[in-house]
Amino acid sequence: MSTNPYPLGLRLDGRRVVVVGGGVVATRRVPALLDAGADVLLVAPELTPALRARADAGRLRWVPRRFEPDDLDGAWLVQVAIDDPVAAESVSAAAAERRIFCVRADDRTVATAWTPAVTRHGPVTVAVLGGGDPRRAMTVRDAIRDLLGARKGPLLTPAVEEGSLPNAGGRVALVGAGPGDPELITVKGRRLLTEADVVVADRLVPGLLLDELRPDVELVDASKIPYGPSRAQEEINRILVDRARSGALVVRLKGGDPYVFGRGGEELLACAAAGVPVTVVPGVTSSIAAPAAAGIPVTHRAVAHEFTVVSGHVAPDSPASLVRWEALAGLRGTLVILMGLKNLAAITATLIAHGRSPRTPAAVVQEATTGAQRVLRSTLGAVATDVLAADLRPPAVVVVGDVVHALDS
Repeated sequence: MSTNPYPLGLRLDGRRVVVVGGGVVATRRVPALLDAGADVLLVAPELTPALRARADAGRLRWVPRRFEPDDLDGAWLVQVAIDDPVAAESVSAAAAERRIFCVRADDRTVATAWTPAVTRHGPVTVAVLGGGDPRRAMTVRDAIRDLLGARKGPLLTPAVEEGSLPNAGGRVALVGAGPGDPELITVKGRRLLTEADVVVADRLVPGLLLDELRPDVELVDASKIPYGPSRAQEEINRILVDRARSGALVVRLKGGDPYVFGRGGEELLACAAAGVPVTVVPGVTSSIAAPAAAGIPVTHRAVAHEFTVVSGHVAPDSPASLVRWEALAGLRGTLVILMGLKNLAAITATLIAHGRSPRTPAAVVQEATTGAQRVLRSTLGAVATDVLAADLRPPAVVVVGDVVHALDS
């Protein structure tokens, strides 16, 4: 067999790929085949739970028995994911007879195709063949991945078709930056930041993410837009649409998640009305991350089977409040309150008035996941007073429930 394989990208959308074996190797290989749109036929007496879940969801077809040569009828590719060399050779022989390329997990030297080490960077896929040495391929792949991750700016200039201009159609990405630690942004969110032409940032986004932007990026500090709350949002919407219409990739960067009290839905609707395409990149929400950073799980076996996230920016007795605090007081699970420090005394009094015990454990986590994180543990009856005494300030997340002490040793 030649030591210099011919590299090729297979377009498998709608084409049959047979995977023989239902163990760990198949569990690793099947997701990429499904991502490529392949029609996956999996032949194995037993499956791992992960593969069984995909089969139950209808994402692949499972034949629960040992391989038979006719399983390859109509196939374009076969992956042998078993470690029995005799059984694997029988699959190889059937594939060779039908002139179907065959990947062998048990013995690369007798395979007719190799799976490369792969890294993906947006629309770009880099595949590395290590001359038959998987470790060499992975080492080179990892080096390329690190280089792509560290690169600032768009990876590629979009191809220019005759009669058109590059970046003729801009777009908006609503990106959640996470709860404060810049490393908690998603991989996709960070990549979009490196490609952005314009970044419209909230006050609570991690500052180090902004420090990494290219010098030519237009940075719009949304917290400094000089209007009242509703007018400010209208101006943000206008900026997103106008910049995208000019051909820019606009990243709307928000603390936490774009849709958890982040008004991301309003921005998506404004872009949709203007015909601007939008990508939504979820972020790690502080409603879960802040308690976790303080050692508090929002759910815990035999302690809490539910958790509720609520905004506390409107006082419980305000006509503008949409929260049924009396119903929340009757729940047995965990209550997480965002933006609630200003109204904390009124909120706790309302919960107690409607039946929640004042002895219920409570905690407040300020500036979670950052170097300035502070944690205060108290009770529902005393937490508002304790917050004032400790001079805690926003951003802070309030947690109410027995989970506050669930991990105490």
